[in-house]
Amino acid sequence: MSPFVHWFEIPVTDFAHAVAFYQQVFQLELRQEEAMGERMAIFSRPDGSSHGCLMASPHLQPSPHGCRLYLDGSPDVATVLARVRAAGGRVLLEQTALPDGNGDIGQFADPDGNLIGLHTEP
Repeated sequence: MSPFVHWFEIPVTDFAHAVAFYQQVFQLELRQEEAMGERMAIFSRPDGSSHGCLMASPHLQPSPHGCRLYLDGSPDVATVLARVRAAGGRVLLEQTALPDGNGDIGQFADPDGNLIGLHTEP
């Protein structure tokens, strides 16, 4: 079975600030593009494929009430949450072990208020 999530869009209001925040937190470079008049900062895999982006769009509004997306919390959730704090985000759930050895999770609010989860596999 192919991966179930094919694409995600995290709505942002201050595009430059959001790009800087996510680049600092995840220690990566986001590829910036414009498509259909909307600005995107794309998360890319090492092989160059893409799976989601930050998007500045009048059709999307940041919100802590909606879909909860879990991003890769490698190397460990606590390290990523420390970078969230340093970048100006709010930690909402510290690193927490999931039942039955299913890895660890954590959650944070980005500068736009989106609720984002982190997950690492065992």
